[in-house]
Amino acid sequence: MGLKEYKPTSPGRRDTVADDYKDLTTSKPEKSLLAPVKKKGGRNNRGRVTVRHRGGGHKRRYRIIDFKRDKAGIATVKSIEYDPNRTARIALVLFEDGTKRYIVAPDNVAVGDVVQSGGSVPVTTGNSRPLGTLPTGTLVHNIESTPGNGGQIAKSAGAVAQVMAHESGYTLVRLPSGEMRRLLSECSATVGQVSNLDHKNQKLGKAGRNRHRGRRPTVRGSVMSPAAHPHGGGEGRSGIGMPGPKTPWGKPALGKRTRRNKSTNKFILRRRYDR
Repeated sequence: MGLKEYKPTSPGRRDTVADDYKDLTTSKPEKSLLAPVKKKGGRNNRGRVTVRHRGGGHKRRYRIIDFKRDKAGIATVKSIEYDPNRTARIALVLFEDGTKRYIVAPDNVAVGDVVQSGGSVPVTTGNSRPLGTLPTGTLVHNIESTPGNGGQIAKSAGAVAQVMAHESGYTLVRLPSGEMRRLLSECSATVGQVSNLDHKNQKLGKAGRNRHRGRRPTVRGSVMSPAAHPHGGGEGRSGIGMPGPKTPWGKPALGKRTRRNKSTNKFILRRRYDR
C-alpha cells in the first residue's frame, strides 16, 4: 500500500494522510462470503449503553475470514481486497476443487501466488503450518492460542511475531507487544507479516472520518460537572483532585491492569512491561 497527502483545500484536508488503495485489485467482494452486520450502538440486550462512544458509521457487510486455515490443498490468490471490519487487507483464494475462502492477506502476497496449509508445506509467505514445524527465527502471524480454534494473535495491519525456540511440546513466540509466550507446538500460524504496514501512519484529518467509522465524540472528565464524572467540577482548569485518575464510575483508570486470568502466567516467560 501507499499513502497520499492532500493540498489544504479545506481545514479537514489540511494534514490529512490517507490510504491510496493502490494495492487493491478489485472493489467488489465475493458475494458468497458476505454476511450482514447488525449495529448495536454500544447497547446491551436491555438497551443500556454499556460501551460509550459507539454509534452511527457507514453500513458494512462482514467478510467471512478463514482464520483456521484447515483446508489442505493448493490455493491460488485471486484478489487483494479491502475489508471495512479490520485494518489488514484480505485475500480471496481459490482452491483446486473450486472452493473460495478469504484469508488475512500477508505482506508481499500478490495475485497469482500459491498458498497452502499443512505440516509439510514449504516455509514461504502465506503458508500455514503448526508452530512446532517452523524453524526458529521465522516471522509469523494469525497464530492460534488453542489448537483448532483459529488464529487469534497478530492479525491486525503490520502485525508480526517471531518463533524463538522449541521445547517440550511448546514453542516460544515473541509477540508483537514484546511479550515472550509459550504456545502449544500444535497451534498453527501463517508465515510472514500482515499486510497494510502503513496503516499506522495515516491521519484522519477531521472528526467526520471518525464518525464514518462509527466512533462518537469523547469528552474529558475534567470538563464535566461533578455529578457526571469524578474529575469534574472546580473553577477554571482544575486538576482531578484525587489520588489517581478514575473512570466515570469511580474505578481506577489510565494504566490500571485488568488481566484476570492468572492461570496462564506459567506460559508467559517475559511480560510486555518488562522490556
